[in-house]
Amino acid sequence: MNTSQIISSALAAALSMGVVGQAVAQDKAAKEKCYGVAKAGQNDCANLSGSHSCAGQSKADNAIDEWKYVAKGSCKSMGGKSADEAKMMMKDKK
Repeated sequence: MNTSQIISSALAAALSMGVVGQAVAQDKAAKEKCYGVAKAGQNDCANLSGSHSCAGQSKADNAIDEWKYVAKGSCKSMGGKSADEAKMMMKDKK
């Protein structure tokens, strides 16, 4: 492989990573955390109580402290709560 091929390959890789990064950022901007809608084992990450720290570890369907990414603006129609609303509900349970 000659120098120009190496430079071309490196440039193509850098450009594609930028496009992928931009697509991920746009996708994330189009989503929001929705609490209380995840099914058991299908949460996207840590719950409010801190009992676990990773995706897919929820024990119950629709647990108020578990969240899932949903399309921005659709959480309320699914019966979900924002993080603040979920925290208030968790505080009320104590």
